[in-house]
Amino acid sequence: MATTSQMAKSRRKPKFSSRIVRRCWRCGRKRGFMRDFGICRICFRELANRGELPGVTKSSW
Repeated sequence: MATTSQMAKSRRKPKFSSRIVRRCWRCGRKRGFMRDFGICRICFRELANRGELPGVTKSSW
């Protein structure tokens, strides 16, 4: 879980566009972020397993 100061720092407009930090809206994690959903890989898995993400199903092969 990210601290509140880290979250506030990432919300500010960066000096350069390459310094943008995208964070998960649920837990604040910055690594493993999935842009399509706006959440990290861990939260994605939790929500997908519960069936709370529409159109996402568990794959099997």
